[in-house]
Amino acid sequence: MKALLSVKCKTEWKDYKVSLPETLKDWNVSSIAFGTLQFPCQPSYHSGRNLFLSQKLFDDLKIPYEGNIHLFIHEEVLHLGPLIGIFTAGFTNSILRPIGERTLFFSKLLSTEKKVGAYVFLFGANHINWDEGTMEGYMFTDQGWCKKIVPFPHVVYDRLPNRRTEKHKLLTETREKMQKDYSIPWFNPGFFNKWDIHQKLMIEESIVPYLPETDNKITIERLEKFLTKYSFIYLKPTNGSLGLGLYKIIYNREEDLYYVRFKNAEFQNKLQRFTSLETLLGSIMKNKDLSSYLLQQGIPLMKMEDSYVDFRVHTNKDDSGKWIVSALAAKLSGKGSVTTHLNSGGQVKTIPELFPEEEEQIEVIQKLTQASLLISEAIDTHLPGFIGEIGFDFGMDKEKKVWFFEANSKPGRSIFYHPKLRNEDMLTRKLSIEYAVYLTEKTIHYPDGIFS
Repeated sequence: MKALLSVKCKTEWKDYKVSLPETLKDWNVSSIAFGTLQFPCQPSYHSGRNLFLSQKLFDDLKIPYEGNIHLFIHEEVLHLGPLIGIFTAGFTNSILRPIGERTLFFSKLLSTEKKVGAYVFLFGANHINWDEGTMEGYMFTDQGWCKKIVPFPHVVYDRLPNRRTEKHKLLTETREKMQKDYSIPWFNPGFFNKWDIHQKLMIEESIVPYLPETDNKITIERLEKFLTKYSFIYLKPTNGSLGLGLYKIIYNREEDLYYVRFKNAEFQNKLQRFTSLETLLGSIMKNKDLSSYLLQQGIPLMKMEDSYVDFRVHTNKDDSGKWIVSALAAKLSGKGSVTTHLNSGGQVKTIPELFPEEEEQIEVIQKLTQASLLISEAIDTHLPGFIGEIGFDFGMDKEKKVWFFEANSKPGRSIFYHPKLRNEDMLTRKLSIEYAVYLTEKTIHYPDGIFS
């Protein structure tokens, strides 16, 4: 069973004393657990709705402070939770800004714990005491950031900042040890590979119509073939982000010239022209590994306000493990940009701002919702591990046909700078914590990790 209540410390109580709401009297309890710590107890009962623990039990369980928490009872063990560890890197020596420029995001994420009923903390590989089975966690309270010693968590939410960090040997070993030796569910591990995702989605007949033609073998012959079929094509890195390394190639038949648009390392939009594909490829792909790039059909996107439009959709699993759409917004390209990213001069619009007619709003939302939920389920089915959130980039052509461009396991949050998307900002953060509650309950009931 599961219940939500407030846990309180009784300083005058001795030993391992615990008092539960009398509504739980029919459930046998012989011990109490928090994270990976567990102690025997003899419960008493009262008429209120709080959970009272003696000072000794409160301290030995390493409960960081009084707060709202879920209670799970399974096989006579009273589990308090979830205790959620957020795994990341890039810690500083400042308690005011412990995670540098990402501190604001994490403070917002951790502040949702009260609304959901959980304890959430940040940690890195160097904050783990393997011998003691504890961690030094960074927690965010009404008084700001603080450090607390906590047990190993029920679940870990992976928020490593980039692919390079993810491949670090110590971080990889930490994740593998916690999953293998402690059976701790680790959700949203890793970053998606564009070609891998494309291959997985091609298996699903219902999803194929959303997929632009894509090839992972880049040759002059294949470039020519694509340019014969499509008015423009893209070269994109399989592991790229923020539009870096993305090239839009156009062949002008009248001039017999090839044009390429891209963004350089300084995020400046560039346009170059070439007399042949050989010289174009030799220039833009110099010192680059062709096998790490994809060739993809270009989609003539709908235009609004003289800008091309694509869409960002966030999906999250809720507290019952079901996929829902948590945020949806349009992105307009900046002048001369190959992408709609904000750092290229793009801007965010809500769907009502872009489509004043209600009927058109409903049509666009329904089409994007259907596509994103269908693809979320497919990715979840075909990729290993636990996935709790996905950020999608979709396009729509002039006929409002939806095209899938990209899925991100750690989606950027730039759309939430828009003042009318604050509720969605909150919802996406809240759902991540609620999914951790779901994983905790499942792990308690199925400790071998076999559950759907």
